[in-house]
Amino acid sequence: MIYEMRTYQVHPGKAAEFLKLYQADGLPIISRYAALIGCWIKESGVLNSAVFIWAYDDFAHRSSQRARLTQDAEWLEFLPKMLPYLVQQESVFMSPAAFSPHQ
Repeated sequence: MIYEMRTYQVHPGKAAEFLKLYQADGLPIISRYAALIGCWIKESGVLNSAVFIWAYDDFAHRSSQRARLTQDAEWLEFLPKMLPYLVQQESVFMSPAAFSPHQ
């Protein structure tokens, strides 16, 4: 199992609006390709940021699923709605330690 932590920094004051849009329009699409572990709002560090953690079988699975996502017509229609909110985006890959409850 591999986890991807995607952090989206949005324009100040736009986090609630971004998350509402993502939940309503983006989440149903991307959930076809990845398992959402959770979503958090950062209260310290780089503010105005949402952190999503997605699960994949391995990096190859993630690569194939993301490739499929980028071919999804609904996702391609959603992207122009999401992009104006973004200031910065970061993606980090993590593998669980042997004792982690998420394997």
